[in-house]
Amino acid sequence: MSRQLLIIAHAPSPNTFRLVEALLRGARHPDIDNVIVTWKPPLEAGPEDVLSADAIILGTTENLGYMSGALKDFFDRTYYPVLDKKQGMPCALLIRAGHDGTGTRRALDSILTGLRWKQVQEPLICKGEWQEDFLAQAEELGMTMAAGLDAGIL
Repeated sequence: MSRQLLIIAHAPSPNTFRLVEALLRGARHPDIDNVIVTWKPPLEAGPEDVLSADAIILGTTENLGYMSGALKDFFDRTYYPVLDKKQGMPCALLIRAGHDGTGTRRALDSILTGLRWKQVQEPLICKGEWQEDFLAQAEELGMTMAAGLDAGIL
């Protein structure tokens, strides 16, 4: 039986798009057999996507100390339709932060607490100036989430 990993990630720049590609590369690792991986930008995703997912990775830029407006819009449209149906869903965060990402993380933690989703690892916060190492970290995050689903531990 296949499991569904949903990636909802805002990628407004070439580098943030590269982070999404790295997440996908890791999640689609050839050793992971029973996981279907889907990426949707936040403005294209809705409650039906969340309802069909077994786990989710949320990716956002840090915008004025908060999440992207696109990801906030996603939550505005999906929060109540999924609230009672997806409690306990495993999730992970990727934040591309020009500064420190603390405000973005705090806002997401608050929403995820309300949804009762379970963060299964520490958020990946890619801070400061762009570093190529961010890509390897994002790939590892995607692979870890997909492998956890494949192994039945998420």
